[in-house]
Amino acid sequence: MKMNWTGAAHQLNKQGKAYVIATIVGVTGSTPRNSGTKMVITHDEIFDTVGGGHLEHKVIKHAHQLLVSGDECQQLEHFQLGAQLGQCCGGNASVLFESFKASGVNIMLFGAGHVGKALMPILAGLPCSITWVDSRIEQFPEDASHYHNVSTLVSEDPAEEVALMPANSYYIVMTHNHQLDFEISHNILKRADFAYLGLIASDTKWRRFQQRFQHRDIDKNLVNRMNCPIGLPQVQGKLPMEVAVSVAGEIIQLYQAELASQALVNPDANKQKDAKPQSTKQGIAWHELKNLITEEVS
Repeated sequence: MKMNWTGAAHQLNKQGKAYVIATIVGVTGSTPRNSGTKMVITHDEIFDTVGGGHLEHKVIKHAHQLLVSGDECQQLEHFQLGAQLGQCCGGNASVLFESFKASGVNIMLFGAGHVGKALMPILAGLPCSITWVDSRIEQFPEDASHYHNVSTLVSEDPAEEVALMPANSYYIVMTHNHQLDFEISHNILKRADFAYLGLIASDTKWRRFQQRFQHRDIDKNLVNRMNCPIGLPQVQGKLPMEVAVSVAGEIIQLYQAELASQALVNPDANKQKDAKPQSTKQGIAWHELKNLITEEVS
């Protein structure tokens, strides 16, 4: 049985995944659901419903836009079910979107081959959320779903799944097909917002990819940010577990360096947590929210 929105929010918080809570905060006329109805939307799942139909389609689409931005925010949107959405209800609904960004590191691993299978248990023990992508369902081990922070994704076009990830994600590319590796890497480079892009490749493969990126007018500085050969140079070896340990070590080194850098930029962060709250305005005050709803539905 699929979880309701409360169970989903609890589980997503434990997993450190990004999600949006959409709440109907005001209705007039005939609407699919009443005020107070909630649903939770992630990059690839929904929990509960705000009534289905075109309204819910628009709500999910807007939530996905917030998830891609990667920011925490609150937004109030108004929907006229008749004029805007073509639903026969004819009422009005105001929906509050509350976006919660992922905690820890977001990783998308492409490839469920020998190295991918060796790498996954190591990554699953880290403070990260992992989307594991392959076009071959039979390649995923049966115990993959046992990891609380791992989601497997079977896709006929893995390169298109890059669009699901928020900004500053980590990408590991090690599929069974060189052309697929190129298409995935190309889509990641086009986004230009990755924190890490590691590609498993021989010297010959890497030189060819660099030439092809140049022909596609990809910024050379972006290509230079790729980690190829993948993994720590201090960890040698070609066995799947040796490569997996090397890649995991590189990722750990990177995110620990980022945390250290953040601490240097804001050394008083912990003190600020205990400081007296300032009067800075955040979110939407209730009287403003009430006025917005009243203006929309009057």
